[in-house]
Amino acid sequence: MVGGALQPGWGAERGLLECLMRGLESFLHDLPKVELHCHLYGTVRRRTFMELAHAAKAPLSDAEIVAFYTRGPQPVGVLRVLRALDKWLIRSPDDLYRITLEYLQDAHAHQVRHAEFSWNPTGAARDSHIPYPKAVQSIVRAIRDARQAWGISARLIAAIDREATPAEALEMVQWVVQHPQDEVAGIGIDYREIDRPPELFAEAYALARRHGLKTTAHAGEFGMPWVNVQTALDLLQCDRIDHGYTVVDDAAFAARCAERGVVFTVVPTNSYYLRTLPPERWAQDHPIRRMPRMGLRVHPNTDDPTLHHVTPSGAWMMMWRDFGFDLDELRGFMHNGLDAAWVDHGTRTRWRVEFDAAFDALRQQHLGDEGARPQ
Repeated sequence: MVGGALQPGWGAERGLLECLMRGLESFLHDLPKVELHCHLYGTVRRRTFMELAHAAKAPLSDAEIVAFYTRGPQPVGVLRVLRALDKWLIRSPDDLYRITLEYLQDAHAHQVRHAEFSWNPTGAARDSHIPYPKAVQSIVRAIRDARQAWGISARLIAAIDREATPAEALEMVQWVVQHPQDEVAGIGIDYREIDRPPELFAEAYALARRHGLKTTAHAGEFGMPWVNVQTALDLLQCDRIDHGYTVVDDAAFAARCAERGVVFTVVPTNSYYLRTLPPERWAQDHPIRRMPRMGLRVHPNTDDPTLHHVTPSGAWMMMWRDFGFDLDELRGFMHNGLDAAWVDHGTRTRWRVEFDAAFDALRQQHLGDEGARPQ
């Protein structure tokens, strides 16, 4: 624009760009997806949160709850919200059933065909006073009802509370082992990584592996050193890594991860980098942008969708719009998710054929021959 007037041809170019963006949004919305990194308590709808708070007579005002769900340009973390759910809001197995079913309904609306989501049994038992057997039965019931209603499959990741003790972590894995459910595929570890390195929980992970459970772990989040990722892979023997961004800080280790084919379930809306990188440099300097260039396999996820103000489709859109990956690279990320999912080989093979066919058909339907990366 010059002096408030459109230059010749600028309006046509803008129209083409807007058309492309609408087509891309439709393409990414309709694309079949797997979601591998999502926390159940980070999916709770704001209305549901308020209703649970009112029912429990929790010491939270509506204004405080609105603040929980407000995400500014430099967002604060969400751990306080997750703790509030354990401490005050989740009071019965039926509450767990409700939030699980609502999450899977919301995920299905964005064409998530398979979800693997984390939940912290220690907090539920300690703070919500819901024993593991009753809690997990309600979550599993919701998983089965969601599959019946919408065709979405799901697995639960029983997550170690890394702010608790190693003994509590071991106890939690013992619960999982003593009360097996097909829908509980493995364990993870979440909450604050600072001063809580992965090696604290080696015994719990060893027990999980002995009983055939899959494993993942949050590592390299919050700017924590790349050696936490190394420990999660070499000592805990994780099958995949949640976040893992600081892997880029050691080129030799990153090369080893690339050679091993480790999949990193990344989160474009991760609050640490939104807080610590200048807005004008955020997309250029974010580790997610660098990881595939180093041969690392990534897969985008929502983490805490209602708190991060992101949907599964939106997370994929950020990979294109913000980080500059093209459609062929997005196809590769889709394959990474399928390879990292905790499903049997036959299911994985069938989904790969189906997802590839859908990718090609949707690309033609919504974008035609267009496939450019953002300018």
